[in-house]
Formats: sequence, C-alpha cells, structure tokens
Amino acid sequence: QVQLVESGGRLVQAGGSLRLSCAVSGLTFNNYNMGWFRQAPGKEREFVASIFRSGTSTYYADSVKGRFTISRDNVKKSVYLEMNSLKPEDTGVYYCGASSGSLSRRSSEYRYWGQGTQVTVSL
Repeated sequence: QVQLVESGGRLVQAGGSLRLSCAVSGLTFNNYNMGWFRQAPGKEREFVASIFRSGTSTYYADSVKGRFTISRDNVKKSVYLEMNSLKPEDTGVYYCGASSGSLSRRSSEYRYWGQGTQVTVSL
C-alpha cells in the first residue's frame, strides 16, 4: 500500500519560515519524481516545486522561486519543502505527489498523493 504523509504545516506570520516533510512508503522511492502542490480555498491545485528521482534537477513555480527549496532524501524516502519569506498568498493545503513519468508541473502526471498539510500565513 502506497502512502504519502505530509507534515509540518501550521500558522506562521508573514516573513516567517516553515519546513514541510513528506514521508513515503509502499513504493520504490528513487524511481519516482516528487512534487509539491498547493491548493487555496476556491482555487485549483497549483504546482509549487518538483525534484528529479536522483535529486539532481528541480523546478519551481515563478511565485516561489528564490524563496522555496525542494529536496529529497532517498535513504529516508522523504521529500522536503523549505519555505522562507512566506507571504499570505502562500496560504493553502500543501500536497506532495509521486510521479513515475517525466519531471512535471502538471498534477495529472502524479499518480500518488498525500492527504495534505495546512499552511496559513498571517499578516
């Protein structure tokens, strides 16, 4: 059974930092590209960042470039999202996803998803 479990979300003030984690089990982790997406109330799920199987390539949405860093630990079977200089518009439920295809920013490319973790950024 494949499981992706996100953690680390909470309420934080604007300008603050958070580190999200996603622990993965039930699949061969280093065969999968991993991505972080987020969904704000009333909006569609949007791409945040993705990382290649080996960790050698990463992609970011323009809105988070320079503020967020995605990383992975293939031994611990985990992927992380370091978020700095947080803004109220970063508020949403953050999901991690696993893709066996190409390194993509399309949510349809991700086969497995976690349940999400809530990030709320206040002024």
